[in-house]
Amino acid sequence: MKTIAILGSTASGKTALSIELAQNYNAHILSLDSLSIYKEINIASAKPTLAERHGIHHFGMDVLSPREHFDVTMFFTLYKEAYEAAINEGKNLIIVGGTGFYLKAMMEGLSTKPEIPLHVKEVIDHHLLNLEASYTLMQEHDPLYATKIASNDRYRIEKWLEIFLTTNEIPSIYLTHAKQEPVIKDVALFEIDIPKEVLAQKIALRTQMMIKAGLIDEVFYLEKHYTRAPQCMKAIGIKEVLDYFDGKFKMQGLEERIVLNTIHLAKRQRTFNTSQFPPHIKGDVASLFERIETYFKS
Repeated sequence: MKTIAILGSTASGKTALSIELAQNYNAHILSLDSLSIYKEINIASAKPTLAERHGIHHFGMDVLSPREHFDVTMFFTLYKEAYEAAINEGKNLIIVGGTGFYLKAMMEGLSTKPEIPLHVKEVIDHHLLNLEASYTLMQEHDPLYATKIASNDRYRIEKWLEIFLTTNEIPSIYLTHAKQEPVIKDVALFEIDIPKEVLAQKIALRTQMMIKAGLIDEVFYLEKHYTRAPQCMKAIGIKEVLDYFDGKFKMQGLEERIVLNTIHLAKRQRTFNTSQFPPHIKGDVASLFERIETYFKS
């Protein structure tokens, strides 16, 4: 059995490539996508239809109701299910999805966070009233950590304070020994790499197709049944339609906003894949297919 992961920005062609490879090389697919995991979110997630899946078992799709919450550990469980099924059935495993953080966490192991006592939370809230002073505190005690984040990154400064004030230990050191064992021990990485302007065109075309396929009706249904409270209602493609419902822009503005936000997402994904994963093979879809084919045959 062999396991590969196909990286790539949203709309780069990962899904179609993974299905073709799974058909040719007897594989299950594990989807690492924060929207495809939900039932009833079909158009906004751009998940393949049942017909497009060609009978390939897709773990990680249509698992939760939109009102259910999940975190990265759910993908740990899904990976174990997919891995065991592949072993038992004599298949390969293809991991695919734009959320690189989930794959990185499985490859490296998550760091366990300490329980934050209520009195420490109150102290943290006080510190966060002055981000500049909190960042200076970080620079004094943990300069290595400070070099990795911006001085106005409230979220990461808060996470640093949680560990530092709860454990009295420098987070850079704490996180190195608080890591769990990696879930994935052996995976070959391949990344679809296409020119930015070509990707922008693909994103624009996909957005047009999503709107024609009924994106607005899908979001209307989701809001009616689940309200705007669930985390999934803040996803790209959904939040813009909700703004459209609120009259913030007309149809053309809706399409433009989705395209723009998706392009920004693609840029973040590309940066993450380059900076957070070890060196790996990159190329267009055709060349990657050949490289993966060679890997499966070896």
